[in-house]
Amino acid sequence: MNDLQKATGQQAGRREFIIHSLKAAGAAALLSVPGLSEAGSLMSNQRSYTVQEIIDIILKDIPGAPFPQTVDTLKSGSAAMQVSGIVTTMFPTMDVIEQAAKLRANFIIAHEPTFYNHTDDINWVPDNEIVQKKQALLQQHGITIWRFHDYWHSHKPDGIGYGVLKKTGWLPYYTPGQLILNMPATSLKDIALHVKTTLGIQQVRVIGNLAQQCRRVGLLPGAAGGQQQIGLVEKEKPDVLIVGEVHEWETAEYIRDGLKAGAKTSLIVLGHSVSEEPGMEWLVEWLQPKLPGINISHIASGNPFQWV
Repeated sequence: MNDLQKATGQQAGRREFIIHSLKAAGAAALLSVPGLSEAGSLMSNQRSYTVQEIIDIILKDIPGAPFPQTVDTLKSGSAAMQVSGIVTTMFPTMDVIEQAAKLRANFIIAHEPTFYNHTDDINWVPDNEIVQKKQALLQQHGITIWRFHDYWHSHKPDGIGYGVLKKTGWLPYYTPGQLILNMPATSLKDIALHVKTTLGIQQVRVIGNLAQQCRRVGLLPGAAGGQQQIGLVEKEKPDVLIVGEVHEWETAEYIRDGLKAGAKTSLIVLGHSVSEEPGMEWLVEWLQPKLPGINISHIASGNPFQWV
């Protein structure tokens, strides 16, 4: 190598060193800007997910999943769809669908059916005009719905029950695996008022003496059915049973006759949707760390009834 080649090589090396130094200094300067390093970290953690990838992430934390038989299937849309945002809710009503679209969320995770029967059979009532309009609305907004019922109840602890306990402030009285809460003595009226206030319920229905002091509280949100509700009362003898909804010819009549016959269990009926909504609200908190960079919101489907 002649002197000219050596000099040229040395100059190129110095230029390369200066360029790398400037780049490093620039990066250091940028990282020193408040909040910018955190933003860069968040951006590096962001990624896109398909519906199926999100379902797979969820099922990793559900004992025994996937189940061979379950109602937790897609009710609209596609498993391959790229998710722009997630909405959790109890019932994927037309109002919830429209609100999700406004949030630019195209994936709804709902606890209860989309098409008015447990298996979401769209031919349950043939040529159902409302089913067809709802399908058209979902297609219009490009929204996929996945039901999350069996799996969320199978989570440890039950995702719905835990959400209700958290929102009522009753977690200190909860024993894992038990449906009875052992609480300080509280009147039936005050318990009814407490669940109304904490769960944001307009009205609750009560069977029993409002002055009764209650310590053992049975909690069965949702629609467990008369057999399970009555079975819990027979086995545990709670002072009050709190449920989402009842078949009025079953649990309600059993409680009324029981009180007449000298039994001590009263009944508080909250309403199906409002009794389980906190569990789907808690799903946002549970799911967010698993899906960094995805906007996850809860939209309450609310109580369909009004009081006159």
